[in-house]
Amino acid sequence: MSAKPKLESLPLMQPTPQQQDKMIKRLARIEGQLRGIQKLIRDQADCEKVVQQLTASRKALDKAFFELMACVIEGSVLEDGKPETEERMGEIRRLLAKYA
Repeated sequence: MSAKPKLESLPLMQPTPQQQDKMIKRLARIEGQLRGIQKLIRDQADCEKVVQQLTASRKALDKAFFELMACVIEGSVLEDGKPETEERMGEIRRLLAKYA
């Protein structure tokens, strides 16, 4: 049996301080949501309320993931510095945020 090939890591664009701040704030909100879910469970809240909050937290975490993926794509695409490429990247970022 042969060993599985190792995947190359994707090049990450160095996030700007504004992007870092935005991601940290997003993760802090998710952390708060998770603490709220723990409280709901401790307080024996209705299961539907817990599921609703779990779903919201999962979606928020997915959005954080896709924001990071947009950063990876941006790092690969924006190297040429063409304005139309930057516009297209904005559209990709918008689509990821909307449908993720």
